Order: sequence, then C-alpha cells, then structure tokens
Amino acid sequence: MSTANFESEATILVDGVAVPVRVLRSARARSYRLTIDGARGGLRLSLPARANLKKALGWAQDHEGWVRAQMARQPAITPLAHGAVFPLEGREVTIHWVEGATRTIRLEGDRLLLGGAAESVGARVRRWLVTRAKAVLETESQELARDHGLIVASVGVGDPRSRWGSCASSGAIRYSWRLILCPPEVRRATVAHELAHLLHMDHSPAFHAAHRRIHGADPRPAREWLRVHGAGLHRYRG
Repeated sequence: MSTANFESEATILVDGVAVPVRVLRSARARSYRLTIDGARGGLRLSLPARANLKKALGWAQDHEGWVRAQMARQPAITPLAHGAVFPLEGREVTIHWVEGATRTIRLEGDRLLLGGAAESVGARVRRWLVTRAKAVLETESQELARDHGLIVASVGVGDPRSRWGSCASSGAIRYSWRLILCPPEVRRATVAHELAHLLHMDHSPAFHAAHRRIHGADPRPAREWLRVHGAGLHRYRG
C-alpha cells in the first residue's frame, strides 16, 4: 500500500485571523494530528488518505485554544535585515548595512558588514550563510572522515525542516545550512553523527558507539542543545 503524502493548503481562524494550514494525507495515518510547523510557520494537519477534509478542518478549528497557546510559544520570525542579531557559530552577530559601501559581505568582529541594495540584504546574507555552511561542513566532514578511515563521496547543504543531516549508502552527506548558526561543538557532533552512518545505517548500539568514537566525546549534550534550541534556528529568514 502506498504511504505517499499528498499536500494541500487550507486555513483555520485563530482570534478571527486566518492561519495557514498545510494538509498532509497519508496512508499510514489513522487519525487527525495537528502540529505547529516551526520551520514554515502556520500549522500542519495530518489525516488519513480518505478522510473528509471539511471534517478534519472543523476538528482543527475546535482546537483554536490549543493553537493560540502553541503559537504564543513560538519564537518571532527574525528577518536577516539591517540591525538584526543572529547566532553564528556560537556567538551573536549583528547585520550592519552601510549605504554606499561595497556589496561584498565581510565579518568584522561581531558585525556582518555589507553595502549594495538595501532591499536585497536578507537574501544576500542568507546566501552568504549557506556558502559558509557548505565550506565549513565539507572541510570538517572530509577531515574527520580521513582521521577515521572513512570515505565521504560528497557534501551538500539544504534547508530541511525535520533533520539536521542525512547520509546515503553511497557516501553522500547533506546537512542543514542552519548548523552554521550552532555552537561549533554542536555542529561537529552532527558531522560525527552522519559519518557514523557510513559504518551503520541505523541507530543501533553499534552506531552510537561509533558516533561517540568519531566525535571523541559524549554527543548527548549536543543532541540536547538541538532539542532545546534547534527549532528556534528556523526563525531566521532571508
């Protein structure tokens, strides 16, 4: 039986304001499930493949109070614009746009300096972060792999909503670019996690032992940091 998800868009009202709902139908779902989509904003409603959408949305609307409370706990979106403060490798950095300055982005101390068109600051800062993440993660992955006799076929970055990295049996590894926002020890523990998958494509005791060996320390504090702070890293938008 197919387990593919089918997406559509809808809305429910919270205090009279339409809140977007991403609807996912799944052959595996046995009941309705409503969650906050921290990466995209709005809500995510999962329901069985043949469920009645109108009834499902009515059920979601009946949970308006729960949605209101959950949304109040979500961190506010932070545009990567002039004056914005964001974390970079464990420290706070402020974006500083200088009128008439070169478009080239440069990091000086705790300031990220750039000129160019003011309206494109967010998009350019995001590209700069993605490029930096790709370079750092590729270097760390290849160096750590060599230290442990492993072979990484390729390293890429993206912006997945539910994972920090993935490793294919081919040796291709992909990471979330948002790891560049994390403290270095958290990022390196994630790199070690994906390298351990080159040895064990599961989360067995053997995998966890390999993860700890490759990382050279207990990875649990890094995992806990991501559990507590990871969702908040999606608040930064270019």
